[in-house]
Amino acid sequence: MDQIRDVVNKLKAPIPDLPTLLALISGPLDSIGLLPPHYGQYNTAPLPVAVNISRHVPPIQRALLEHVIPTWEIVLSQEKLTSLVEQWFIPDAFSYAKPAAGEVAVHAYAAILSLPLTSYSMNLLARLTKAYPLDRLHSRVFSLRDAHPSPSQSIFEWEDVVKSILSVPARVANALEGKGECPKELEQGPYYSQISLRSEALFWKLSQEQADESMPSITYLLTKLVNIGAFPTSKPTSPSQYSFFLSTLPTIRARLSKGGNAATLYSAFWATILESSPSSFTLQSILTSLFAHISVPDAPLDPSPPSRALVKREATLLLGIIGRLSEGKQYVLDSTSTAMLARDWSEGHARVYACWAAGATAGAIDTKAVSAFLTPTLNIWTSPEHIKHSLLGRHRYLTLLFLATISYLPNSSATLRDLALSGPFIRGIGTYIGHLDPSVRRCGMLVAEEVAHRSGKELDFKDWDGDDGGKPWARDVRQLLGHKDVDVQITGSSEELVVEEIIEENAFGPPDESSQMSQSFVSPPEDYDSDDSLIGYAAPSSRSPSPTLSELAEVEKDPSLRVGKVKIVPPVYLAQLGEMIRGTSGLKTGQESQEVEKVEIALNVGLHNNYDLDGFDVKRQAALNALVACCPQKAAPAAVEEFFKNQYSTDQRYVILNALALGARELACLPLPETAAVQPLTGDRVSFPSKRLPGVQHQGYLLVSSTRQVQELLRDAARLAIENTREANADRTPDLVRERQLRIRQPSKVTEVRQPSTVQLLEQLRISQTRSASIKFTDVAVECFLYPLMNRFWLFLRDEQTREERTAHRDILNQYHSAGTGLILNALVLSHFLATLGVLVHASRNAPAWISVVAPDALELAVTLGTRPVSRAHEDEEESGGESGSAADKNARVLTTALELALVVLDTCVELDGGRSLSLEHTALLLAAGEWAQELFALLEKGILIKGGGGVAEVRLRKAAAGVVIKVDEVSERWKRSMIDFTTY
Repeated sequence: MDQIRDVVNKLKAPIPDLPTLLALISGPLDSIGLLPPHYGQYNTAPLPVAVNISRHVPPIQRALLEHVIPTWEIVLSQEKLTSLVEQWFIPDAFSYAKPAAGEVAVHAYAAILSLPLTSYSMNLLARLTKAYPLDRLHSRVFSLRDAHPSPSQSIFEWEDVVKSILSVPARVANALEGKGECPKELEQGPYYSQISLRSEALFWKLSQEQADESMPSITYLLTKLVNIGAFPTSKPTSPSQYSFFLSTLPTIRARLSKGGNAATLYSAFWATILESSPSSFTLQSILTSLFAHISVPDAPLDPSPPSRALVKREATLLLGIIGRLSEGKQYVLDSTSTAMLARDWSEGHARVYACWAAGATAGAIDTKAVSAFLTPTLNIWTSPEHIKHSLLGRHRYLTLLFLATISYLPNSSATLRDLALSGPFIRGIGTYIGHLDPSVRRCGMLVAEEVAHRSGKELDFKDWDGDDGGKPWARDVRQLLGHKDVDVQITGSSEELVVEEIIEENAFGPPDESSQMSQSFVSPPEDYDSDDSLIGYAAPSSRSPSPTLSELAEVEKDPSLRVGKVKIVPPVYLAQLGEMIRGTSGLKTGQESQEVEKVEIALNVGLHNNYDLDGFDVKRQAALNALVACCPQKAAPAAVEEFFKNQYSTDQRYVILNALALGARELACLPLPETAAVQPLTGDRVSFPSKRLPGVQHQGYLLVSSTRQVQELLRDAARLAIENTREANADRTPDLVRERQLRIRQPSKVTEVRQPSTVQLLEQLRISQTRSASIKFTDVAVECFLYPLMNRFWLFLRDEQTREERTAHRDILNQYHSAGTGLILNALVLSHFLATLGVLVHASRNAPAWISVVAPDALELAVTLGTRPVSRAHEDEEESGGESGSAADKNARVLTTALELALVVLDTCVELDGGRSLSLEHTALLLAAGEWAQELFALLEKGILIKGGGGVAEVRLRKAAAGVVIKVDEVSERWKRSMIDFTTY
């Protein structure tokens, strides 16, 4: 071995001439059998001993890179002998098949990367990665049986090769430091894309060889690819990003679509790879990336045959890579369920997952796999945390996934019957029906109807007509589930889908007579819940059916029943109106039947709908609005006083607050948006859900229907405040201003002019008369609206907390709680109270005393209700345990309206005096508001769930919190030098 050591030393030392250099290079090269024949003339000093490649080649390669090439590169290039030197790193095509060539290439990676990279070595590395890719090196490492008698030695060498290969882009980038030009092949995106392609080619080769002993090397390679980010959770959007499945999925799909024994072996090899993953994290990363790269229909609910064929094609792809749910290991099934259910996928993904779970084969539904997949889906879908806090997109994804999965089960199957009677499912439906977001609520209603229908029961909520609250989405889902995606036949290539739909007679349609459940008693499962809130709607009754409205109208028109009936004259004076409503003169004989008609004709004001009159709510609200607008000095304080009395229901309190807010805006000559206009109700309002639900859920519906007007007004005011903040920041950058103007400015459009109805004309006339009145809202806003409302609330809160303290020593059943259901301090009523106050504060911003009196007091009320408990029960909850603090213990509705009220106050202060008065005279209050909003926003960013959040409510809360933080920062930044003791607060 002294001869080899002597060659290395001579290469490191100064070489006198070119022939000596060529002899030193050619001798060892010829000894390992890699000297090209046309270079044989330079081998003037052949070595008498054999060269050990693994021991002797790396020192020679480093000597060439460090000493020979920097000195002799130009001379070798002029003499066209560069290829002879590079034979030590990239053996040519004539030597490619020799075992020594692969081993030399393996050591070449390590030698090049062990030294500082130069322009020459980077180009050499780029050519090496192309000539000797990953799969070629794997074959060489595991073919050295003589050199590595122990399999573990081959694994160790393979790990070194993988580490070297995967570190190339980072090493090149560090060497260049952004100053030089990187070879295209070594850029991060193209390089890892090529690595992905060669890895897939290696998988195919090993699958056909059925080389199960090579599985540890493959799992190690995939683990390293996961660690470097080759399996992203979404498709890359720039060339510098890379993705394994983005590069390889077309090839994988083509190999699996060919069929035959080769495709079967390839599919089995992929299943073995997933089962051999060393950790659940690695497996979930691979599966999540795979799911992110499959194709889904552009219109997720498109029921057309091409869309169904696309869904089935992708389901077949998952079947070929992952296998059947009913045949794989539990370890893989758990990771697969987690990857599908833990992320917010699209509705198109839900269709693919359900089709894959069913087996992706028409006529051979894997019901066992469907049932197994249904269990984790049901657990997530019925989770109270998911129902209360998830956004609408996730609700729709899981709902469609659940419905598409059960659509593959036979009608009235045992799984469906057990599902319909299971306690978790029934409780989940009840929680969904109680949700305040109508779009989320209808997800649960839709599932309830479909499960009942599939189980042979009858259930119809009769609330699906219209375009609001997720109704169009529910109709599209029903149409989609009319047939199954798996029943589409695909012919032709994978790029050009030619489909033929197979229509079954009973595909998600009405069950036939044979599938109807027997009327005999069937014992429910052990987890059956006796709650009949769901099935009570379809309960049979021995009573004869009630007449419909059309039948009653026909009876009313019968002339034989109207003999002797006296026409009631509408009232002219207020005394006549009061007499018709209260009946002070008593009822005369034979006139009892006229009482209902008297009330209906005389109804302009009132709080009780004793006769279920049509349009009662609209007339009552319109009358109170007009009363407040026309007589604000007397009506507004009286309405405030009545609001705090304990004799009214929640709905009646809403009416009072709505009258204060809408009447004030009308008096202030402010326009009312469409959502705040008083419009007749359409449809059967009392059939479902309002008067057929338990009390708590009934209040929830009243919140949505009765508070929408004021909530929309406050939301618009808060949105305007946020836009004002954006405009203030945009003015600092002229480019942003121009871009914003170009984006906001819309071209004029041709619109249809409709003639207003008589009712609308009368309403406009009344509003114009009110606006022409001598009383201005700015003159009465503080005295008659704002301070009666705020002062009376503080007194009410003091009295309620005093009552709680007086009963605190009693047992829990006899303690008084001021925030119970239906009370003013309940989250539903309190949030609407804050919304009303916000509308009044916004409408009165031009009042003389607004900046000095209204602003600080309203902001203090918002901060107090947003941070402090209003009931002793809330204090007990905080002491007992929430780690998140008082902000997270508050209800999301209360927090949102309180933040929006604060945002309106801050924005108006900035508009009036730049925030000077609030900053200099109420510094502590201003900073407290900012600290409160900042803490709450930080909690939301950490993922902490707020009570009553989820759906649209959570998005609105985030916007309000962020708006207050930005607005406080804007005001503080302007006046912080003039604030007293700014740093101490």
